[in-house]
Amino acid sequence: MKRVAGVAAALLCTIGLLAGCGGITPAAAPPAATTAVPTADPTTIRVASLKGPTTMGLVHLMSEAASGGGSGDYRVTMYGTPDEVVPLVVQGEVDVALLPSNLAAVLYNKTLDDDDAQIQAAAITTLGVLDVLEAGDTVHSIADLAGKTVYASGKGASPQYVLEHLLTSNGLDPATDLTIEYRSEHTEVAALLATTPGAIALLPQPFATVVTTQNSSIRTALDLTDEWAKVSPDSELVTGVVVVRAAFVEEHPDAVADFLTDYEASTRFTNEHPAEAAVLIAEAGIVPAAPIAEAAIPSSHITFIDGAGLTSLLGGYLQVLFDADPASVGGSVPGDDFYLRR
Repeated sequence: MKRVAGVAAALLCTIGLLAGCGGITPAAAPPAATTAVPTADPTTIRVASLKGPTTMGLVHLMSEAASGGGSGDYRVTMYGTPDEVVPLVVQGEVDVALLPSNLAAVLYNKTLDDDDAQIQAAAITTLGVLDVLEAGDTVHSIADLAGKTVYASGKGASPQYVLEHLLTSNGLDPATDLTIEYRSEHTEVAALLATTPGAIALLPQPFATVVTTQNSSIRTALDLTDEWAKVSPDSELVTGVVVVRAAFVEEHPDAVADFLTDYEASTRFTNEHPAEAAVLIAEAGIVPAAPIAEAAIPSSHITFIDGAGLTSLLGGYLQVLFDADPASVGGSVPGDDFYLRR
């Protein structure tokens, strides 16, 4: 394996933290959803997911795998931050990873000269999941953030670059016109909201729903998906993707195709059966309770988009980020070989 340690170190310097932490134990199986036809000798696929909407779309697959269903031997581990996952991908210790979309581009660009670590984006897993919350009633537009302090997590990943793009597009300088204070964990940001009068924070789903459900004095001030559409109507806010090591795809193309089929079915189950999925989501430890998980599903924009839609939507989103700050995507917009063709 070439340049593994150097690539991992470089990436860890590039990316920031998303919050939450913990391992995951697959929950009991819900009613069956359509999955790929099992093969006689399933290939073990090691999957690294993140605590949040992407794993909310994965829980049925995990449950099926735990009960012997599905078409592969899926070993899913949930992590709290992307910087825990990146070295595992680079070192070949996982085969599939669920990552912030901009970080997938950074990882692709950083591993162009390392065949063992090169990745491909296989599907979009989440669209806009970011909200600005306020323990008060002063923020009704991006412009209202001027002079304010905003607490956030996700420095170096999609939340930072989305927020900065929206600020600059609305005439605000992120460095001088307001203060952005980053924390490593969503829970820390949520605690600041609950204990600081007038606090403003950027949080992703499902954590935003957890906060507003548990504290009626905190409201959703801005949906950043709506704000993105106002300034970048020709692109979508693509927050999460599933990536696969290119070497693993070459060695096990059928197993990867089966996994993606099962993942798509799992995503469909979460969206079409929110009450059942919510139980699995809570048991996985993603949110505190099933009712909160069920409430969060519609706002989490859990999806599965591959093929031409993947290329168009993700490519357009990465181009917007690149135009704002080339470093946000690793220096250049990935080429066609970044996208996995099914």
